[in-house]
Amino acid sequence: MMNNKNQMRYGGMLRALGLAALLALPVMPVHAATTAAKPVTAAAAAIEFAPQVSASIGKSALLRLPAAASRVSVGDKSIADVILLNPKEIYLLGKKVGTTNIILWNRSGQSTVIDVNVGIDPSALQAQLHKLMPDEKNIKVEAAADSLVLTGTVADTLKAARAVELAEAFAGKKVVNMLKVTGAQQVMLEVKIAEVQKNVLDQLGASINASRTVGGGTYSFLANFLTNANGSISITRGNNVYTVDAQNKDDVIKILAEPTIMAISGQEGSFLAGGKVYITVAQPGAGGVATNTLEEKEFGIALKFTPTVLEGDLVNLKVAPEVTEISQTGFVSGGTTLPAMNTRRAATTVQLHDGQSFAIAGLIKNTLTESVSRFPMLGDLPILGALFRSSSFQNDKTELLIVITPRLVKPLSPDYALPTDNFIPPSRGEFFLGGKMEGSAPAKPAEPAAPAPAQPAADAAPSGFEMK
Repeated sequence: MMNNKNQMRYGGMLRALGLAALLALPVMPVHAATTAAKPVTAAAAAIEFAPQVSASIGKSALLRLPAAASRVSVGDKSIADVILLNPKEIYLLGKKVGTTNIILWNRSGQSTVIDVNVGIDPSALQAQLHKLMPDEKNIKVEAAADSLVLTGTVADTLKAARAVELAEAFAGKKVVNMLKVTGAQQVMLEVKIAEVQKNVLDQLGASINASRTVGGGTYSFLANFLTNANGSISITRGNNVYTVDAQNKDDVIKILAEPTIMAISGQEGSFLAGGKVYITVAQPGAGGVATNTLEEKEFGIALKFTPTVLEGDLVNLKVAPEVTEISQTGFVSGGTTLPAMNTRRAATTVQLHDGQSFAIAGLIKNTLTESVSRFPMLGDLPILGALFRSSSFQNDKTELLIVITPRLVKPLSPDYALPTDNFIPPSRGEFFLGGKMEGSAPAKPAEPAAPAPAQPAADAAPSGFEMK
């Protein structure tokens, strides 16, 4: 066995080179060429195993031995090449990823086994990360078989994705991402959707129904251009009926939604305030015979967004709001009136700081419809022609405003408030006699004044705990 002096000398050399650990050369029996074998001692029969040596693919290493070696053998030459340059130096070259071992013999027959692990060199990627991402100093690169392992912390998920892309340039898809993001990774989105629809309708129509009987024959004149409105003036004289119909209608529809939803950085969140409707859809069937199936359609106010937290409090936000409503008119298909869908949709990507807002707004729709129905020739007469025609004027306007505010959030404190905290159910007397939907809070009793603390006597002996 090696003495302590040789072990200390060998350990110092390996720490300086960073290539191998302790290499011990124990005594091992050597068989002579003759048929007679020498006696084997217990010390010579033992084989010493040295610590594992790591090497990189395509890079050579020089191992310095503390004692002279006469022969060397490598287990798998396809993984590493080993050459004994001189009795105290070994040349090692990594060829492919894997593990093998090296056996050394000295002139006395003593042997040592060294395990060799050949893998990818992480130092090149580590230097490239420090060069291209100088602010991320906590990224560590390690090799595991034929893969690279990324550990440490980064500022945001975008930096982590860039580090993984660089690692894949070195090791392909064999990258294990164990990076942790230090910043906030939950985003709350405050959305305000406001829509106003204005409809203006003016209609004017006339109807004449006149008839006269001469002898045995009856002659009549009928002109009906009414708009089926609610307001009309009718004059009846004998068999003659004169009707004037007019209508003026103004509609205003207001839609407001203020959803608040949260999502983790890099994942999609969605929101829908509305419902679902089923529409009949014709599908081709066997033999060319169409079959009707039901297709599900969503309507209401919907929102889809994907936040990505960047360095600091900057948020990259991909947002797609949508407002869908069922049309009152619909469309006819195969004798069946099916609902129609009116949709306003937008999709954009912006970058905002925590608490900043952006708006999507404008005049979404401005429709003007005019129609005139008249009796030929008589409807073109000046003044009197108004009795033989019906006019309709309709103007529809829709304005939409969407305001979105991202916020970085943290967990709620234990003392959060709910909308039902301040609700007090009414008593029977308050509900039946007073007509109240909510009860009144009971009056708090007055708290008595706290008595003044008694002054201890100066000569009283201290007892129990004493404050100093």
